[in-house]
Amino acid sequence: MSDIDRRAFLTSSAALWLGAAQGQSLAQGADAGIPPPPSELTRFSALSVLAYARELARKPYAAPSAELPAPFDSLTYEQYVGIRARAGAAIWAEAGLPFQIEPLHRGGGAFSTPMQLFLIEDGGVRPMLYDQSAFDFGKLTVPGKLPDLGFSGFRVLRARLDQPPAEVALFQGQASYRAVARGQSSGAVARALAIRTADPKGEEIPIFRACWIERPGAASDSLVIHAVLDSQSVVGVYRMVLRYGDVTVTDVEATLLPRVALDHVGYAPMQATSLFSPLERRRGADDLRPAVYEISGLQMQTGAGEWLWRPVTNREALQISAFVDQNPKSYGLVQRERDFARFFDEDQHWELRPTLLVQPLGEWGPGGVQLVEIPAESENNDNIIAYWRPKAGLAQGVETAISYRQLWCWEPPEPPPLAIATHSRSGRLGSSKRRRFVVEFTGGGIGETQGDVRADLTATPGAIGALRTYISRDRKRMRVVFDIDPPGDPSELRLVLTADGKPVSETWLYRWTP
Repeated sequence: MSDIDRRAFLTSSAALWLGAAQGQSLAQGADAGIPPPPSELTRFSALSVLAYARELARKPYAAPSAELPAPFDSLTYEQYVGIRARAGAAIWAEAGLPFQIEPLHRGGGAFSTPMQLFLIEDGGVRPMLYDQSAFDFGKLTVPGKLPDLGFSGFRVLRARLDQPPAEVALFQGQASYRAVARGQSSGAVARALAIRTADPKGEEIPIFRACWIERPGAASDSLVIHAVLDSQSVVGVYRMVLRYGDVTVTDVEATLLPRVALDHVGYAPMQATSLFSPLERRRGADDLRPAVYEISGLQMQTGAGEWLWRPVTNREALQISAFVDQNPKSYGLVQRERDFARFFDEDQHWELRPTLLVQPLGEWGPGGVQLVEIPAESENNDNIIAYWRPKAGLAQGVETAISYRQLWCWEPPEPPPLAIATHSRSGRLGSSKRRRFVVEFTGGGIGETQGDVRADLTATPGAIGALRTYISRDRKRMRVVFDIDPPGDPSELRLVLTADGKPVSETWLYRWTP
């Protein structure tokens, strides 16, 4: 089973999935009081999906039934990943199209919530219907005839000449999805919306109630997906255009319809794993691997054009950081380490995980990028979360439209035109409480500046000592070494390289906690 499936767990064949006759059961279907989504339409229209969402928003939220018969209600991870679509069963597998769709079986736990799936072909809409014969259940013993169990989501495959199709994206579980660029392993997860994340009132997790997938043209390089998000507080309509390549792009247009006023909401949230790194090894002291993380830090370009870099770590206690801004240009969880020797993990290959960047399209107004670092004991937990929190929140009954671009990539297509912090590490000095930090910057104007390059460093609160710099102009590298006397409280560190009074590096930020 692929890494995409592993991380998600916490067409002769097309006829198997498609139902054209009215009256066929949609097990995903109708909960009491919830209007049915647009399905048997003469012509598909995005307006009909919006009309459905508006009708949904006028009614109280009703969670779809997550009940499953035995043995699917209590599957282990090994049993669940043993359920596979049969060879050649993907939708459009024999149609010669650039993309194929593989519906995913439901299982207990995170994947028990059904997602209604529809195909848009020749302008019309047809539901994907559950067919037991389309699945290989492996060693699992199942009844001879199963009811309509529905689906938990779907996988997007990219057709390739003389090779098996490549896995491009996965939509499954709690209005979340992930994608990869060519040659990558799956990693960071995008979520459609964050609601009260790490809030004392408790987080609310939305779902994708239904998705409509447009049949691509034979020469198309993109796949269009429409989705309806639903939760206790808000309904959303999403249109996503997915393009796979060396940089995989998802263009997202969303309309949010709040049932209630929301003061804590997050646009374009994302999450990823960081168990330990050279900056914080409290959970990796006896691990043979030197580091375990799929993203190095949070990269931001503010509305004013400043480039910020905040390395992330696995904390002893929950940490929430807010970077106040207006109309941000970009933010994302970035993997800057592409050397296998930094991890020595033949199974997980953290160096192959994607960077995920968000570029807002249009003005998002005042707010801030919110970073949440959650203590984690396992590398299976996505403990790093980032999103944009609008200052005004969402008003009840007022529709809000946003759009943005997601880039799943090896390196940001538009990197900072400055030196970047490529390595950060820290450790205690002997038996004292003093702590030493080493930050290495690479690139930019380090090798081109004629004058002195200095390190401008502050700690609030805290006392900085033994500040030293080591520059290699021919290699365009500069290492900054400093000590901090812990004040007993968290200390906000800020470091930037300057020459002639101007920055020649991005701004490195970090919160040290006792």
